[in-house]
Amino acid sequence: MAELKTAPTEKPAAPVSDQVPHAAEKKPSGGSLDRDIALAEVEKDKNLSFIRAWEDSEKTRAENKAQKKLSEVSSWENSKKAALEAKLRKIEEQLEKKKAEYGEKTKNKIGLIHKEADEKRAMVEARRREEILKADEMAAKYRATGTTPKKLLLGCF
Repeated sequence: MAELKTAPTEKPAAPVSDQVPHAAEKKPSGGSLDRDIALAEVEKDKNLSFIRAWEDSEKTRAENKAQKKLSEVSSWENSKKAALEAKLRKIEEQLEKKKAEYGEKTKNKIGLIHKEADEKRAMVEARRREEILKADEMAAKYRATGTTPKKLLLGCF
């Protein structure tokens, strides 16, 4: 300790300060004090370097975590979309099937209506023929007997 007290009062030689240029720039004298300051700066730089490395590590970790979460969200979204699209396709297929069934039923009904209409036409045609035949028979009877019909269908005379 006695040397520490005497060291600041003594001026070191120029070659000692030339050996540590960093310390020499800051303070030309005081060997152990300069060394302590230099060591403190080295320790401070070391701590700052560790802090920067930790900060980079934390930022990278946070970025990776966020990227993983975004990937999970995208995956979830895609699976939900796919499920809904599959459900929609299934419903569309069912609707197409029902549409085809209703179309077939409607065509069958149209066919039945057409058949009924043909039957009704045939009945009307048969009745017309019967009435014409009846009218021909009555006209022949009236001609044969020489009488006139009591009821005239020609209401304008």
